[in-house]
Amino acid sequence: MSFITDDPNMLDDWLVAGPATALAGTSEARPRAARLLGETLQLWGDAAGTPQCRLGSQALAVQSRHGYLWVCPGGTPARPLFDFPEYGEAGRRIVDCGAIGVAVSGLRVIENFLDMAHFPFVHADVLGKVPHTEVATYQVRIEPGTGEIWATDCRFWQPRASAAHDSGSEVLYKYRVMQPLTAMLYKSSHRAGKLDAIGLFLQPLDDEHVIAHTLLACYDDTSTDAELIAFQHTIFGQDKPILENHAFKRMPLEGRAETPTRGDTSSVTYRRWLRERGMRFGVRQAA
Repeated sequence: MSFITDDPNMLDDWLVAGPATALAGTSEARPRAARLLGETLQLWGDAAGTPQCRLGSQALAVQSRHGYLWVCPGGTPARPLFDFPEYGEAGRRIVDCGAIGVAVSGLRVIENFLDMAHFPFVHADVLGKVPHTEVATYQVRIEPGTGEIWATDCRFWQPRASAAHDSGSEVLYKYRVMQPLTAMLYKSSHRAGKLDAIGLFLQPLDDEHVIAHTLLACYDDTSTDAELIAFQHTIFGQDKPILENHAFKRMPLEGRAETPTRGDTSSVTYRRWLRERGMRFGVRQAA
């Protein structure tokens, strides 16, 4: 057995393989199955509760962090898993919002996550509303120490920014892309000086199918877990048909395949970042 890609961006990095809670009640004799890169992995917790992973007879590197299981398909990770300090920060609500399948390249899903311009049209009366359609100038950089993409000073007027909001306001955003298929969003919260954090971690089934795992690390003393999850599912449910109806299921990285606008600085940077990494998985080859 072998994975469907030889792209080191996938094989030599940590890929999410489901929530850590899924190991409850498992054992080597009764593992949990998880799909990744065209293969079915077996995952279980040993007697000490340490996660184990196997593809056929081959043991794979696996760890439990940030509430999820992370597998290195190639066995030897090129880098440590990204830090997520907000996950353990006192006072934050940690809510796993579940998994949603999306029939498109995971690169498309991350790019959509970075896009503020679609808010008034796809998420009308929640994350945006006409005539508030302008994407103000923001800053994008690649962090030298980690190689992560950061978009900062992002601001957008929203009618209802989260489950806890009941009126419109200008919302401050920061975006962070840690890996080709993982990203974070930080946005204004109800606690002064603090930002809510939303993690989007994609489990790649193949080049054109992913399972999207969403995690909240937020400040909200009023909403129930069910309300927080329902809000996120509403937003993702609006994005899903748009994503799945792209003309190209895979991400075109060549410059003239799709025309960017002024608000697409994050997308342009993300595509350039992928090209510089030699990304092949989930990519549409130039005609």
